[in-house]
Amino acid sequence: MRSLFQLDYESYLIHCGWMEYALRLAQTAGSLGEIPVGAVIVDAQGNLLAEAANRKEREQDATAHAEILAIRAANKVKQSWYLKNCTLYVTLEPCPMCAGAIIHSRLSLLVYGADEPKTGAIRTVTNLPDSSCSNHRLQVIAGIKETSCRQQLQTWFSHHRNS
Repeated sequence: MRSLFQLDYESYLIHCGWMEYALRLAQTAGSLGEIPVGAVIVDAQGNLLAEAANRKEREQDATAHAEILAIRAANKVKQSWYLKNCTLYVTLEPCPMCAGAIIHSRLSLLVYGADEPKTGAIRTVTNLPDSSCSNHRLQVIAGIKETSCRQQLQTWFSHHRNS
């Protein structure tokens, strides 16, 4: 896993821009009653391939996490399950299901905002990308727009617990 301090300034700004995009998607999901998580996938040239936000409640589908939906959409655009040289930006550290899908789709880079202390499967609870069960070496950058991502989730949960 790379540290924020290992990024050059231009790369950092690009990552921040895509995470802002994912945060806007998450905000929309939150306003529709979903846990506010947004995801975008871009190709090596920086072109947007896919975007998604959580839709578990609206679709009554346990697999309708933002990451899974974005991967499915990118697969359709590329007409391939293979997403090498693509980057996934997501506002929250992926769960085990999403981490598995990320690994199996061969995404080259995962950039996420906030750690997930209950189900984080990238580094917080477990580390699937670096485990012996992983057949792919995923590069990971954590903590991009971390404060904004965490605050968005905390605000949403606080509002929903109080109502």
